Amino acid sequence: MDVKDSNGNLLAEGDSVVLIKDLKVKGANATLKRGTVIKNIHLTDDEEEIEGRTDKVKGLVLKACFVKKA
Repeated sequence: MDVKDSNGNLLAEGDSVVLIKDLKVKGANATLKRGTVIKNIHLTDDEEEIEGRTDKVKGLVLKACFVKKA
């Protein structure tokens, strides 16, 4: 299973990614700003989603189309 970021680069377990747009987080009163770095991502069974965490939100699931490889 190949997971690709918004630019078409392959993502691997443990990579760092950067958000390409502001994202509102459901269930938490937080907005992740463009340019936020998410380190040490985990790949899921779905090739369009990745898991990661930030200082504000733990257990974050993101669509791969909103990130680019750092």
